[in-house]
Amino acid sequence: MIKKESRRSGRKRRHLRTKKKAMGTILKPRISVFRSLKHIYAQIVDDEKGCTLVFASTLNLETKDKLKSTKNLEAARLVGSDLAKRALAKNIKKVVFDRSGYLYHGRIKALAEGARKEGLEF
Repeated sequence: MIKKESRRSGRKRRHLRTKKKAMGTILKPRISVFRSLKHIYAQIVDDEKGCTLVFASTLNLETKDKLKSTKNLEAARLVGSDLAKRALAKNIKKVVFDRSGYLYHGRIKALAEGARKEGLEF
């Protein structure tokens, strides 16, 4: 009998596969995205040093006050633009996008578009 794979384990498998290819360096760090049912989180990571350079989420006070809901496309787009503004302030212009096994659709796509609109290059 073949056991059916759950959504979570499938996402984890895709995440590990893409993480092998998308390594962040000091010259081109990696944007890591996590999506929960209520919030979306994004961070720019330098994998060589193992440290987070920039972080943004729907839990930030500045972002949270501007939103009606933290779980829609508008919130994701705002988090992406907030992340890009913080990255550009630290002189980070080029990044590698790691979607963490999520499909490039919906909130993940909106976050990426928000970051690109503010000037980050993927």
